[in-house]
Amino acid sequence: MNYNNLKLELNEGILSVIINRETKMNALNKETIEELEIVFKNVYDDNSIKSVLITGAGDKAFVAGADIKELAELTQQNGMFFAQKGQKVFQMIEDCPKPVIAAVNGFALGGGCELAMACHIRIASVNAKFGQPEVNLGIIPGYGGTQRLTQLVGKGKAMELCLTADMIGAEEAKSLGLVNHVVEQAELLEICKKMLTKIMSKGPGAVGIVIESVNAVHNEALNGYQIEAAGFGKCCGLADFKEGTTAFLEKRKANFEGK
Repeated sequence: MNYNNLKLELNEGILSVIINRETKMNALNKETIEELEIVFKNVYDDNSIKSVLITGAGDKAFVAGADIKELAELTQQNGMFFAQKGQKVFQMIEDCPKPVIAAVNGFALGGGCELAMACHIRIASVNAKFGQPEVNLGIIPGYGGTQRLTQLVGKGKAMELCLTADMIGAEEAKSLGLVNHVVEQAELLEICKKMLTKIMSKGPGAVGIVIESVNAVHNEALNGYQIEAAGFGKCCGLADFKEGTTAFLEKRKANFEGK
């Protein structure tokens, strides 16, 4: 499929998803959200895709927010549905059983910050900036920002960032727990790919169950301990578990087949 706003590259199991609207600072419009939904439906189903890296085109922005022209046309009647669509797609990303890393290569504002937070791991370049500036437009974050930001940095700081619309730099974001690592921009993609390669060397079934179990922490409808215990039991029934334990005892590298 041809995409108008995304560029896809699949190499050695890593699907690089590049938000390709550089002249618009990679701002998210409705079409981009719809294309991301199509991509992640394929990620779930395509066994040749083992992991995902999301980044923005160019060296200035990961995603510098939503498309303001589209936002300006929203009404009370359709605004909620606009937000729910973005939440649905970002939830697909968060729930993806394959690891997803955000390579934040510049501004990650509004919907861009929300997209990064939906990914399992965030690695930022030194020039990255994060923020939820929606109140400057008289609205609030709508793609899960109030929820995920609070989960990641705590209520007090999330409240401050959402109410003041202040931006923070990469190092502060790291100190708050919003990003995992800060690296030089020239090294960003390579470091992200190395981490994904490392994760892909583990048991795929176990990786997916780790993601499910960790995500359960913030879902009040779920008992995370039960999810973990059930996941542990499921792992014990996988061929990869037998391979992993056998390889350890035989002092060799495991050859996981995702079974």
